[in-house]
Amino acid sequence: MDKSQSKKIAIIHTSFVSVEHLKTLFSEIIPEAEISHIVDDSLLKEVMENGGITPGIIRRMSNYAQQAETMGVDAIFNQCSSVGEAADIASQGVSPPMVKVDQAMAEKAVKMGKRIAVVATVASTMAPSCRLVERAAEKAGKTVEIVPALVDGALDILMKEQNRSEHNRLVKEKIESLEHDVDVFVLAQGSMVVLLNELKHIKKPVLSSPRLGVESLRDVLALPKLDSL
Repeated sequence: MDKSQSKKIAIIHTSFVSVEHLKTLFSEIIPEAEISHIVDDSLLKEVMENGGITPGIIRRMSNYAQQAETMGVDAIFNQCSSVGEAADIASQGVSPPMVKVDQAMAEKAVKMGKRIAVVATVASTMAPSCRLVERAAEKAGKTVEIVPALVDGALDILMKEQNRSEHNRLVKEKIESLEHDVDVFVLAQGSMVVLLNELKHIKKPVLSSPRLGVESLRDVLALPKLDSL
């Protein structure tokens, strides 16, 4: 592999749950990248307790982005949808581009349908995820109808109780109940990627953010297509 194409990327996580999955995705999609991980699992807890981002979250996210810049990274990847709007603010204070894990997913959803279900397992993620899709639609010049689909408490079942089967069952039931009413499903949190294999019977498109986000970061870095390396 051409060493001149090597890039440094920092990933900001709000949970250790995402680290291994993103390591796997980056090794597949941007194998020439050198990855550093910044993990602060207090961020998600604070978002959930306050129903949204706080000034403290914005300050910490800005500090992490600035720290990443001092590491000489070529890009910063924000892993968590719940702090996406804090990442937007943090990105204004640094030079490297900051790519949000769910931006590409929102843009793809807008292209695929007008009635979009935003599925989330924690209430604090719902509003910013809906706003993300709304902004993507505005940018694309499209009118969409967003259907919020909250499976409240399912994230706690996954993270605190480590009960993945019950988490998956609850989310799957919600999606099945809406299948005939929407054009496309958006899984608002990266942690929901574990569901994809259990949703193959759903006839409508179901979009998950991590793979799309990492693919979009490769494009942002202007790296050649993998098949051309």
